Amino acid sequence: MTDRAGTPAEPDPPQAEDTATEAPEEPRRRRHWLRWTALGVSVVVLAAAGAGWWFYRKLDGNITTDTTAAAELRKYEKERPAAVVSAARNILLIGSDTRAGEGNREYGRDKGTQRSDTTILLHLSAGKASATAVSLPRDLMVTIPSCRKADGSRTREQFAQFNWAFEFGGTACTIRTVEKLTGIRVDHHMVIDFQGFKKMVDAVDGVEVCLKEPVDDPDAKLKLPAGRQTLHGEQALGFVRARKSLGNGSDTERMDRQQQFLGALVNKVQSDGVLLNPTKLYPVLDAATKAITTDQGLDSLRDLYDLARSMRAVPTEKVQFLTVPRRSYRYDANRDELVQPAASQLFKQLREDRPVVVTPGEKDDGKPDDADTPAPSATPTFTGRNAAEGVCS
Repeated sequence: MTDRAGTPAEPDPPQAEDTATEAPEEPRRRRHWLRWTALGVSVVVLAAAGAGWWFYRKLDGNITTDTTAAAELRKYEKERPAAVVSAARNILLIGSDTRAGEGNREYGRDKGTQRSDTTILLHLSAGKASATAVSLPRDLMVTIPSCRKADGSRTREQFAQFNWAFEFGGTACTIRTVEKLTGIRVDHHMVIDFQGFKKMVDAVDGVEVCLKEPVDDPDAKLKLPAGRQTLHGEQALGFVRARKSLGNGSDTERMDRQQQFLGALVNKVQSDGVLLNPTKLYPVLDAATKAITTDQGLDSLRDLYDLARSMRAVPTEKVQFLTVPRRSYRYDANRDELVQPAASQLFKQLREDRPVVVTPGEKDDGKPDDADTPAPSATPTFTGRNAAEGVCS
């Protein structure tokens, strides 16, 4: 370069503005990238939170609340037994044989009535050390109190088979009958129909069973080969409902099969990582919440989660299943009656939240078992099974 006089001049120094432009380029680019990253993370977090809220609302909305039973039970509060151990919980599980509702008509004509096909009193101990599920035979002869019918009329108090209570006055009548029979306060209840049961089994991808011989039972819609196999919805329902084609055809043996199946279901849920895997847990929760009708104390996802968490804390070998001590009714071999004093001792142990020991026994032939009449000073021991055994044990 030259100056205006043509004299050579020193080279021009680097322009300061160029230096200022180039030096911060990399930090600016980094800040730009961090802003977009933060924005992206925020969007993902908000989307996940929104999806979680949507899932929560959907599952929570699936649950059907039974307000009628609560209103009816309040009328009889003075005659209901008091809770002896407040931290323990007693939940009545009722399997309805109604043919009303979507998918249930294929099991027979809807006559506008329903009976409790299966009834189980589930006792959760105060320390979550055990869970004891007691099956109450549908044909057990009991005193059913006067109950309000769906049309507003009332039945008379009568001595009849247990599952008539559900037909007479629904859940409230069944609860009052159970409380009168056992002296145990029922804290909560759940009712599930055929379709709900099938969806629950399908949600855990089936439950494994073992059959000693083939089964062909058109009434139960069940046709299976012998051996070990996994049952899904329709087959599982047939398995727990079948009477004529499995065993000796008694309802007691059917209850034993139901207990085995429920034990295998509990075992699978706990051992298959379902409770810890969101992709497995959501379908189970979706099916469960759609399947049940429950009281106001269990009609939210939070309530059901607390219940599931309580059950998860119980070791599978301490999830016990048994049938209340019973034998053929003396006046009708097709009906049942309690075996005393064993039944009263079982009810007393549960009422006071004391240990109940369940051990395997021979197949029930309708006769009382000596094992079900424990010595007064000993911890009561009854014939039954636990969830760790499974169906194929």
